[in-house]
Amino acid sequence: MGRLFMTIISAIAELERSLVVERVKSGMRRARLEGRQIGRARLDINREQVVSDRRSGMSLTAVAKRHNISRASVCRLMKEATSDSTLAIASSGGNSGLEARTKGDYEQG
Repeated sequence: MGRLFMTIISAIAELERSLVVERVKSGMRRARLEGRQIGRARLDINREQVVSDRRSGMSLTAVAKRHNISRASVCRLMKEATSDSTLAIASSGGNSGLEARTKGDYEQG
């Protein structure tokens, strides 16, 4: 009798869970269609300035303090800038960074 009761309760709980998930997904879908932002807002900073400050030789901590962001955000922005430049080079038909570096190594040695 206890096993039957437990099976019925778990089936009802599973049904309720699926209904909640369905309602949340439909609400998020409707919000996106209405133009509402879902999730945390993007950082309101000058991304190019962060990248140029870091490339000019400023430390991670100095760049982070100057722009009031975390060191991890500085690292992430640098990684995004590097991947964007690599994609731009690859899409323009040039050599990828790895190929150019390898050829340069052979020419120097």
